[in-house]
Amino acid sequence: MTFRIVAAAGLPASSAPVRIVDDSGRELEWANRFLDAQCVRGLAPLSLRAYAIMVLHFVRWWSRQPGVDVTQFVAQQFTESTLLEYVRDQLDRPRKVAPGTINGRSGMLRRLFRFYFHDELPHPGPGRAWWRRSPLGYGRGRLAFAADLKLKLPHRVVVPLQPEQVARFWKSFRNLRDLALVALMLLNGLRSREVIGLRLTDVLWSEAQLRVRGKGSRVRLLPLPPETLRLLDCWRKTQRPPTETPELFVCLKGRARGCPMTPAGVRSLFRYHRSISGVAEANPHRFRHYAASRTMPSKSRLMHDNLE
Repeated sequence: MTFRIVAAAGLPASSAPVRIVDDSGRELEWANRFLDAQCVRGLAPLSLRAYAIMVLHFVRWWSRQPGVDVTQFVAQQFTESTLLEYVRDQLDRPRKVAPGTINGRSGMLRRLFRFYFHDELPHPGPGRAWWRRSPLGYGRGRLAFAADLKLKLPHRVVVPLQPEQVARFWKSFRNLRDLALVALMLLNGLRSREVIGLRLTDVLWSEAQLRVRGKGSRVRLLPLPPETLRLLDCWRKTQRPPTETPELFVCLKGRARGCPMTPAGVRSLFRYHRSISGVAEANPHRFRHYAASRTMPSKSRLMHDNLE
């Protein structure tokens, strides 16, 4: 039996928009019930899909284990050694799996266990212990013990781009949309998803501020440098196609003209400009690090010099 993720339409708002189904189209009820609970919590569609992918990976591995009926999530099958065997299988694969990916999948199993059994996932090996208070707030607590199979993560240092690299990459752009999009990453440190999620009403022109919806649907107000405000105003008034789309950044050509930009479109844009500028390290996340590592006057001077 094989399983896959499908997008579902016409479901109530309390149901996750992605479902895990078998090869005949039947839903895996216990997995989808867990995803529905995460949807009720208010997780974004992108986060729900990430949860579904991790659950699907475990389901495919679990279905290959002897004596397991994957259609039922019961304690008799989900034993103390399940997590250990799951982690060991990923470490033994010929294609190396990143420690962070394995830790994320293990954390998903712990959440799944807590959701169904209202307790921490036990483990016979090393773990962490703490005193848990009584549910009613009185009486003696009890010792709680949970699995702690987090792999050690390698120390990673992201080196920001140099000003010369940023200037070379910046000069490869020609239209106002792309210049404004990159300027928001350089000067304000926005994520690529935050940039393409901006709406026209999020730019507070008179206050020179920007309303940004970040992770967890948290909203923050950021000041807009004069150079970025100038680019956004020119883009809105001269090159933005006439469309009813509320998003600030839209496609310029083809059948998608006037439609909101997509993450794939941003990736394609950066790939193209990396090839013609020769700055192989340029990507939206490095621009975010560049914005955090440089002072505003130096960044504004760089933008001003290239806008003249």
